[in-house]
Amino acid sequence: MTASATVRTLQRRIAEMQPLQLDDRALPTASELRGLLPAGALRTGASYSVQGSALLALSLLSEASSSGAWCGIVGFPGFGAEAAAGVGIALDRCVLIPDPGRHALAIAGTLSETLTVVLLRAPRTAGHGEIQRVAARLRDHGSALVVMGDWPRPESALRVTGIRWSGLGKGHGRLEAQELTVQTRDRRGVRRHTVRFDSGRLSPSPQSAPVPFLHPVARAAGSGRPPTGSGGSSPARRADVDTAAGALG
Repeated sequence: MTASATVRTLQRRIAEMQPLQLDDRALPTASELRGLLPAGALRTGASYSVQGSALLALSLLSEASSSGAWCGIVGFPGFGAEAAAGVGIALDRCVLIPDPGRHALAIAGTLSETLTVVLLRAPRTAGHGEIQRVAARLRDHGSALVVMGDWPRPESALRVTGIRWSGLGKGHGRLEAQELTVQTRDRRGVRRHTVRFDSGRLSPSPQSAPVPFLHPVARAAGSGRPPTGSGGSSPARRADVDTAAGALG
């Protein structure tokens, strides 16, 4: 069987097995993450970029995967199946391409013809033509792309600007809970959100609603100071770090 015939066979089998039928462009998205996205959900035909947390990127796929969609994960050689399953990724409906080499974009584009959502580690170099071809495939085939790293003109760009860990007692215990400060940039402007994970799973956040990240800031009536809770304080610790390096490599 030729390579093209193999791809067509795979496409047909996945289409038959995938129960998720989309009446519009919205994909199932975890409730804890909806505020990060301008449409309140991942949208087919769109791309999203995430910087600073592979766990956050993976979590964007979780609700669609657990709802029956097929997902692809490209460019993560240290992929941790246990961590993925922990956030809700159905491994029996997940296509893994750990080391795509120079062909990461081409592979992601091919997968987008069949799979509902693809997670891609951004290649170090990518030509404009390659990126445009991937974007066209997303639109033509109704898939969504989540890119770990820089990506031009995403529907929303998510960047972790701070992280706080908790869980340690006095000299004992484990760091199990993490609270991420996430900056988003999209058609709504630049905003700030809080996302919390407990033992690798999403949990309700104390600041689940987005707040303005940049000025102008509304002023309290009769006061020269911004109102309390305007989001002017800095997180205790800032780091542009991959909070799930051990999970996805």
